[in-house]
Amino acid sequence: MAHPVDVHVGKRIRHRRWLIGKTQQQLAEQVGIKFQQIQKYETGANRVSASRLWDISDALEVPVSFFFEGLEEDGKAAGNTAVPDDLMGDKEALDLVRSYYSIPENQRRRLFELARVLSDAA
Repeated sequence: MAHPVDVHVGKRIRHRRWLIGKTQQQLAEQVGIKFQQIQKYETGANRVSASRLWDISDALEVPVSFFFEGLEEDGKAAGNTAVPDDLMGDKEALDLVRSYYSIPENQRRRLFELARVLSDAA
């Protein structure tokens, strides 16, 4: 059984890769491994070594700490009742985030405020 931290790190890798529009193959080529290894990292089936995580963070243009965001000190993912646990694995949610960031910034801020008002009204 995969360790919860390995699963979390894998989900963060998949999330970031998907947000910037890279395929597993493209990431694997940048890092110098086969795409099957990326698949195993993303599912948490294989643990990512520190040096490999460093290479992945460079390829995905995020700090290494990005992959650990959202973890509590005990190693379990932080709970948030307003957000589903599998949000990073939800293609629709990731499509929404990608679309959101493709909107010009001034319109994006207005859309964000609209979403906030609608969620407060719900």
